[in-house]
Amino acid sequence: MTSKPSSALAGFLLACLSLSSTTSLAEKAPKEEVSKPPFEEIFKKQEVELLALIKTDREKGVIELEKVANQLIEDYPEEAMPYVWLNAFSRMTPDEEKSLKVMKRLAALKSSNPDILSLVERAKGELKKRESLGKPLDISFTALGGDKIDLSKMKGKVVIVDFWATWCGPCIAVLPELKEVYREFNPQGLEVVGISLDSDEGKLKKFTKDNDMPWPQYYDGLGWQNRLAVKFGVGSIPAMWIVDKNGNLADLNAGSDLPGKIKKFLAQE
Repeated sequence: MTSKPSSALAGFLLACLSLSSTTSLAEKAPKEEVSKPPFEEIFKKQEVELLALIKTDREKGVIELEKVANQLIEDYPEEAMPYVWLNAFSRMTPDEEKSLKVMKRLAALKSSNPDILSLVERAKGELKKRESLGKPLDISFTALGGDKIDLSKMKGKVVIVDFWATWCGPCIAVLPELKEVYREFNPQGLEVVGISLDSDEGKLKKFTKDNDMPWPQYYDGLGWQNRLAVKFGVGSIPAMWIVDKNGNLADLNAGSDLPGKIKKFLAQE
């Protein structure tokens, strides 16, 4: 999975986190003083300690991550990385209630730091994505080639929504399975809609042609700031969703047993 770059730690945390500690990193976080150490000095020290902890105990580590992030936010409120860590915590904690609370906190942030504001938009998108599960998915656009795509008008079909990019290795790795699923089930009512996070239109067109990808592609050239990716809080790719025959978002992790899930949704009335 390719995650939005922010730091080595942030990317690693979003991919696979396991932390532990016998002492509290939050206790080591800088306390408010007349003269605080530079943020980078404190951040690098915390990053090293967190990375060292990642390899041992996930449950304790996720708890510790929240503590560290909150302490750094208290001491350095205009720095972006503590909020990135808090965002990582919200996505990894098994406590759904706490996750939602943290995500709402991030979505309500006010700041002059553009990196924090970008995180705010992602948090709003994540909330929108969670709220959309089981409901109609609001996606409509003019695809490359000029076709008008509107998921609200595709009821009766099962639709895979694929967030991807030509530069994303994991996306390319799962492409053969996606193509095979499309070939097998398209005659039965399956459609695929691509949401490309590319920034080179020519490369995207050539890739889809060379790799026999006949389904429509949304492209706005904004890369990680792709409007639909931001709108729905997509922070890592590939991300495959399934929209059922009623037009409702039914699955946010379609890449897991994709053929089996498509069979199930096509069989539903």
